[in-house]
This record gives sequence, C-alpha cells and structure tokens, in this order.
Amino acid sequence: MNKILIIIFCVILLGCKPQNEATPHYNPSSFINQNWAMDKLWEDGQAEVAIYDAQFMIYGQARKFDAPVITVKEEFNKGFNVKTDDYSRDDLFSVIKINRFADIPTPSYPYHFLTSIFIQRDKPEQVYKMTHTGQEWCGNTFKQFELSSAGYQYDYNSYFDGYGDGKMEIDGNDFWWEDQLPYVLRALNFDDGLSFSKEVMSTEINTKTRKPTFANAAFKVVDQDSLWQVTVTYNPEKTNTYTFQKAYPNLMTSQKTWYGFDMELKSVSRYKYWR
Repeated sequence: MNKILIIIFCVILLGCKPQNEATPHYNPSSFINQNWAMDKLWEDGQAEVAIYDAQFMIYGQARKFDAPVITVKEEFNKGFNVKTDDYSRDDLFSVIKINRFADIPTPSYPYHFLTSIFIQRDKPEQVYKMTHTGQEWCGNTFKQFELSSAGYQYDYNSYFDGYGDGKMEIDGNDFWWEDQLPYVLRALNFDDGLSFSKEVMSTEINTKTRKPTFANAAFKVVDQDSLWQVTVTYNPEKTNTYTFQKAYPNLMTSQKTWYGFDMELKSVSRYKYWR
C-alpha cells in the first residue's frame, strides 16, 4: 500500500512540474553579443517606448497607423511563468519583454494586435514565451508559445474552423522568430560585410492559428555611415530590410518587409508607461 502511495505521489509531482523546469537547448551564435541585455540601462526601472510610423497590408492596400514598441526588463517566476508580484520568491529570473501594439483602421473595421515577446536577458536569440492577440469584427484570436525542452508548446484559440481551440508541438528551438528580429538584431556584433544564415519562423502578427512555417534566411550587414543596415533574404523575391542606430542600445530605426509591414521611427523615450 505504501509503495502505491509513493508511486502516486511521484506521478503527481511530475505532473505538476512546470514545463520550463527542463533545460532547453541553447546554441549561442558568435555574431551575437550574448550579454547585450545585461547592460545597466535596463536596470533603471523604466521602459523604452519607441513609436513608429507604420503601414500594414490589409485587403491589398497599405493601412497607416502608429506602432508603439515597448522594451522593458521584468522579473518572471517559474511557478506561473509570468511577471512576478512576489520578489521574495526563489524561482525568479530576468527577461526582456517586447510589446508590439497595432491599432489599424480599414474602411470595413479596425484591426487590433498585441504581441508580447519574452526573452531571457542572457539568451537574446531564444524566445522564452510569446503571446499574441488579434481582434476585429469577425472575432478574436489568441496564441501562446512557451519554451519546452523539446521545442515550443503552442496553445491557440480562434474563430477559424479547424483551428478554433487546440494545441500543437513545435520541434526544436534553434531558430529565430521574424517577430523578434527588431530585438535580436540589435544584439549583433555589427561589422560591415558580416553575413550568416539562420532558420526563421514566419511572422505570427496576424489572426491565423495554423502551423508556423520556416525558411532559411541569408543575413547581411552593411555600414550605412550613420546606421547599420541588415538585409534578410528568404529568396530573390522575398527580402526584409532593417536599420539600427550605431550607438547602444542600437534602436531599430526602420523595417521594410516583402509583404508590406513597414515601420519608420518617429520618437523614443524612457518612462514608466504603466503609471
């Protein structure tokens, strides 16, 4: 009887173990400054709030809007895998949160997107957690990706038939997300002519909940005198271009994508936006 109880107890413990307790594979690249986010700048208790003039292709036309991108350090706890309210816990770790918000008008109805990307400070290439919500008059979409030892656990809920409510497994994590490029490329060891290739997962800033797609991309850095330019080429017809300030923290100044999601920096400031 005691043996049975012990087995049950062990099963309960294993079942309750948070998935992020496992140690996922992390393969640091030599062309990335792995300590980029450890700078004391991110310890000032404020958020970097960058506002971009943006356009997004909807119904075949470019829709213009202001696109805030918020970058801030937070303390996560492993128990709930969210920003902690209790700083005395012994399971805390630091992340950088990147919030990308969009309120896009169209003649029919507006689109609202909020994408939250969380990256451990000492692992700038690996998305730790990502959530995305999309709302428009047809319905709501929610997506959540959480890092696991085997890849990512993908939970979704949408108004699309066949993808209304479910889960997927994404194998592996040694790739970049297109939606993290405005962040991870800031951490490059910038050098004129630097080139490399990386597998990239296509953008999740949409209302779709289908299985993510991947493509091998060629990256190249060019010195543009006052800025660094990074081109990301998926094939001859599909190239994204990003520019970054040369001084730390190497803020992204522009994004131009092959599918029409473009951004130009309008303003940036640091403050406690939650107050």
